[in-house]
Amino acid sequence: MDAMPRIDRSSLMTLETYARERLQFRARVMAHKKHRTIHLGEHVTLLFEDELTIRYQVQEMLRVERIFEEEGIQEELDAYNPLVPDGRNLKATMMIEYPDPDERSKRLADLIGIEDKVWIQAAGHERVRAIADEDLDRENEQKTSAVHFLRFEFGEAMAQALKKGTGLTIGVDHPRYSATLEASSAVRDSLVKDLV
Repeated sequence: MDAMPRIDRSSLMTLETYARERLQFRARVMAHKKHRTIHLGEHVTLLFEDELTIRYQVQEMLRVERIFEEEGIQEELDAYNPLVPDGRNLKATMMIEYPDPDERSKRLADLIGIEDKVWIQAAGHERVRAIADEDLDRENEQKTSAVHFLRFEFGEAMAQALKKGTGLTIGVDHPRYSATLEASSAVRDSLVKDLV
């Protein structure tokens, strides 16, 4: 299996270079994210991460925190590289979005466990359920978090079917929130680039 790209020191811009290139780089990343973003209903969004989206997050973190020493840069790389797909999976940031703070608080209490109810399915294959929040627990007995990190592991047959253009459906089936979406071919084609 070919190795997927990882973010390393040589793939990052210096703070000075990033300050000059930031607007162009950001525009490139936002255009790239367009075909990697799935809205499941009105309140749940999945952003499927890859090397470019995570590299952007690292660059932004280095910029905001003014990190330029090698040790600090390596700490950011160590924290963010696990969010890059490894060739046999897709990884996504899931955001639960309610603009009103009171409604958001109530809904996060209603949606405990939603991160474990997200799934992906290639036509003719079993659903693949999300493995959620491996970095740390993001919910408690009172509420779930508004942000979760999901991993979807694929077998060879499903990965090959997706590469050949089979349909891709993404959904969530929590008792208090459910939605299903047939991904566009542009979204599917963008996501299958994460599979080797």
